[in-house]
Amino acid sequence: MTSFTPADPVLHLLRRATYGPTPESESELRKLGAAAWLERQLNPASIDDAACDAVLSKYTLIQKDIAGVRALVQGGALKSGAWDVMQQLGTAAVARAAWSRRQLFELMVDFWSNHLNVTCPSGEVWDSRGAYDAIVRRFALGRFADLLKASMTAPAMLSYLDNRSSTKAKPNENYARELMELHTVGLVYTENDVRDAARLLTGLTVDGKTGLYRFDANQHATGPVTILGWRHDNATAGGGEAAALAFADMLAAHPATAERIARKLCVRFVSDDPPAALVSRLSQVYLQQNTAIVPVLRALFTSAEFAAANGAKLRTPLEDLAATVRVLGIGPSADMTAVRGLYNYLADMGHAPLRWAPPNGYPDVAAAWAAPSGLLIRWNAHLNLAAGWYPKQLTRPVSTLAYLVPSLPATHGALVDQLATRLVGQPLAPAHAAAVLSFLGKTAASPLKATDPAITGRLPHVVALMLDSPYFLYR
Repeated sequence: MTSFTPADPVLHLLRRATYGPTPESESELRKLGAAAWLERQLNPASIDDAACDAVLSKYTLIQKDIAGVRALVQGGALKSGAWDVMQQLGTAAVARAAWSRRQLFELMVDFWSNHLNVTCPSGEVWDSRGAYDAIVRRFALGRFADLLKASMTAPAMLSYLDNRSSTKAKPNENYARELMELHTVGLVYTENDVRDAARLLTGLTVDGKTGLYRFDANQHATGPVTILGWRHDNATAGGGEAAALAFADMLAAHPATAERIARKLCVRFVSDDPPAALVSRLSQVYLQQNTAIVPVLRALFTSAEFAAANGAKLRTPLEDLAATVRVLGIGPSADMTAVRGLYNYLADMGHAPLRWAPPNGYPDVAAAWAAPSGLLIRWNAHLNLAAGWYPKQLTRPVSTLAYLVPSLPATHGALVDQLATRLVGQPLAPAHAAAVLSFLGKTAASPLKATDPAITGRLPHVVALMLDSPYFLYR
């Protein structure tokens, strides 16, 4: 049976803890060693990301807080209103995946953006979605309890899941249900739990004039609550906010939440059906470390189960597109148009960052992305990017051939082997290499000249064939 992924543990780590290997990241990992490289990625502030920051500086709206967005929209400074802000936010996520050196951090931002999903673009979060992204980024490698409480008081979340309209007279159960079912413990609650949680969360709202979070004690429903066995007197309206945050702390530290977070991390980084023993160990690390995520990730990436999971995951559309950009040495353009083209590919594939409509976030298993239509769009993107056809404005190496194969091989067989090693980390199986050579009308022993079609007109097609293959699809 053909192994579609290289056995090299360095490449295995890069294919899981980044959006795809590059010559620079591989060289860095081999120089530092896996342990030191991982620690560096777990401390993103130690990584110089000036080049990506320069790209992001073109997205002038994504750093605006709620007041800043509202001022721009109300002042008519934005051509398409707040949609400009949300469009830049989604496009910037693609740029970060492709070009940030803080790769594991960006993967975790994507993970939490899905776990605590607030759809973007969406009219109900027109002024607050950028501020919500800043919250996710702030806590992406921190304590889950802190991230959960920050999301609980984020205007975007309160608007998206209707808690801003929840009052003591008419508690809205939507956020209370999703807070437990999706964000924390899963399907272990009762309807009484939902009702009490909805009452406890009343008063957490959004100021209609400023768009900022505020706690409205006048709308908080008092009285004792019992949720998942946890009890709170909830005696005073003024103490309602503290009671709600105490509820969040309880949820974050609940064993069912620990198991849920551990399992989702394992599905993200190990396999679609992760080993139960690993999930259990990571759950314990999560609880012992007071919901801190870095120790959980450290334990995951250094586990025997992770090492044994080579080839057990397939790339999602976002991972595939970002990996393509990275492996081909493609860089950003002078404006935002080209990166928006990459975003549009992902929109066509159904996987544009932040855009999933239901509150449960994008699926992270292979079966969800197996539709032929999505694969066809991937294949078209591979060829367009390899040939430089679209988006044209992206910067590319002066010579794609020289970037991928620094010195011209003597034979067509050697060219195919070297291209495969560069693009997918290993030579193709003999039968697969023969198929590529057949496309070129050559044999492995056929001499290679600089004027041959394999070097000139057909090179992008050969590259795209390899990127279309299971060798690239597996990660």
